[in-house]
Amino acid sequence: MSTGVIVLIVVVVILGAAAVALYFLGKKAQKKQAQQQAQIEAMKQTVSMLIIDKKRMRMKDAGLPQAVMDSANMMMKRAKLPIVKAKVGPQVLSLVCDEKIFDSIPVKKEVKATVSGIYISSVKGLHGKPVVQEPKKKSWWKRASDAIQEKGGAKSVK
Repeated sequence: MSTGVIVLIVVVVILGAAAVALYFLGKKAQKKQAQQQAQIEAMKQTVSMLIIDKKRMRMKDAGLPQAVMDSANMMMKRAKLPIVKAKVGPQVLSLVCDEKIFDSIPVKKEVKATVSGIYISSVKGLHGKPVVQEPKKKSWWKRASDAIQEKGGAKSVK
């Protein structure tokens, strides 16, 4: 056999082994996520809070409790998380927010949030209405390019 065929066989075997390993790791991670989601659902509470600020920042900069920092793995410590600073009753707390609802949380407004420990899983307005953020104003460049495309007969993408 030529060296090219041998190299090709070795590469195919390595890729096959990697695919099998990723399959089993993915299955294990999926089970773990399902357990965590069940825990969040079991512990959730509805709380009224005033949102002071929201940012994406690292855990060490967010001011989270030391117990949370100790239990987090190295990857989570380095990743930027959606952090919400809110006043719950007389306390000002730093809470971790769900990535899906982070953009819809209004700043400097009072909301009712579903909280599980320090994790915010959903947010509604104070009177039970879903919070709707105003759309961001388009930049000058984006408005100009949309106008040029409309003149040319192209449909605008929003």
